[in-house]
This record gives sequence, structure tokens and C-alpha cells, in this order.
Amino acid sequence: MMTELPLEQVRTLLAVVDEGTFDAAAAALHVTPSAVSQRIKALEQRTGRVLLQRTKPVRPTESGAVLVRFARQLARLERDAWGELGLEGTGEPTRVSVAVNADSLATWFLPALTRVAGLCFELHREDEDHTAALLREGLVMAAVTSSPDPVPGCTVRPLGRMRYLPVAAPRFAADQLAGRPPAQALARAPVVVFDRKDDFQDGFARRLGHASAGPLRHQVPTSEGFLDAVAAGLGWGMVPEAQAGPLLERGRLTVLVPGEHMDVSLYWQQWKLDSPALAALADAVAATAAEALRR
Repeated sequence: MMTELPLEQVRTLLAVVDEGTFDAAAAALHVTPSAVSQRIKALEQRTGRVLLQRTKPVRPTESGAVLVRFARQLARLERDAWGELGLEGTGEPTRVSVAVNADSLATWFLPALTRVAGLCFELHREDEDHTAALLREGLVMAAVTSSPDPVPGCTVRPLGRMRYLPVAAPRFAADQLAGRPPAQALARAPVVVFDRKDDFQDGFARRLGHASAGPLRHQVPTSEGFLDAVAAGLGWGMVPEAQAGPLLERGRLTVLVPGEHMDVSLYWQQWKLDSPALAALADAVAATAAEALRR
């Protein structure tokens, strides 16, 4: 009967996932690749489960994600204990990994980080519908997500609503709408999307009564680039109110369907740990969101 998890093996698993390969993990741990391989094999034998997908980069299996999350939480608690004892520990700064969506990163999230001193942030950019998956895999300690349902082992805190407006360059709007009903026009007009997973513009088209947005799609995978593409006239798109506002005032953008918008509710999910670092970050994020997002 298994009574404990060897911490050396668990920490090695975490190193492999973080570094991406067995060789890189070996270098980070100052051991040989053979030693890393042996530790992972021993941990898999002990748990009776395959813990890693041997891809490049290496990714944890569902069982591996449980142990990666445990290892990361253990490391967080260890660092907090060193700090509370007034000791330097490893001498490395306190690191907090967070998953955040691109639009929050481009608008309101970074000012929240400036409210917390002494932390080193590792940000993972991902769509708000998918950030919770990084929590499940143990790759991050906290996330800005659109899901109110807590990931196992996590708490949830509502942040507010991010409003999006259907906008385009004035010339684009004049050419594409040309007296046609907006719903009909937007179902045929070129559209800007973030990536292949982005169906936000389709959701707005459905709201107006069409199955989807137009087939001509420009993929621009950054929030700032997305805004620039819409303002340049490549297509229409749903842009955060905070980003669209200044360009609307200067006449570089126009709202295609006045009075229409879409709101996305955002939540803060984090591990259930008594961690001063995570608690301070959560308070800073909540305070900044209260100032920047709609309630």
C-alpha cells in the first residue's frame, strides 16, 4: 500500500513539465537526464499511472496534472514558510503563475500587478474560456476565467463584466453596410477574429439573427493587433469598450449597431491555499477589476 509520495520524484515531475524536456529538467535540477528518467519511471510505477505524454514539449496526463498541481502547491507553501520564518530559502523571488485572457492583459490586468510588491509574475495568455484548463493541469496557481464553476481545489471570486462593442473603421462601415440591415451586412462582411477558437463575432451575428459572421476571416492573435486590424479597415470585430473608446472619440472607429453590445463575466479562480502571496494578489486583482469592469 502506498503511504507517501517521494518529494524528490514529485519535484522532478514538476521540473520536467515546466522545462518541457527531460534534458532541460536535468540541467535545472543539476542531475543527469538518466536520473530524471529513473525518478519519473519510479513515480509512475509507484502510482500505477502514466504521468507524462512524451511529446515535445512534455505534457502531463490527467493523472500527471494532479501530481503537478500538488508539487506546485507544495513549492508555494514551502516558500511561504521560509518567508514567515524570515529566512531566505532558495534566494529566488516569490514566483506566482497566472493565466489571463489577452483582452484583460491589454486593458486592466497589469495595473493590478503593480499593487503587489515583492512578487515575480509568470503570466500565461489564454482565452478566458480556456484559462481554467491551465488550473486543472497545475500549470498556474490562479486564473482570470469566464467560468463561475470552481476547478477542483480552487476558490472563485466574481470580478465584473467586460463589455465589447461591434465596431469597424468608418469607411469600412460605409462600404459594407451601404443601406443594408446590419444583421445582413455583418453576415457577409470581412471579420477579424483572434484565432480559430474565437467564435465571439459569430455569437454577435447569432444575436442579430444570423448563423455566423462572414466567411472571410482575418486571424490576428493579439489584443492590440486585433484592434489595429479593425481600425485599419480589414474587417469588423468585437472590441473591448476600454480599447474602443478613445478611437471612437477620435473618429477612427464607429459602432456598427448602436445600442448593441456583448458582456463577458469574468471570475478569479485560485488554489485553496493559505498563501500570503496569493491572497495579496487576489485582493489587488479584485480592487483593480472593481475600478475597470462593469458590475
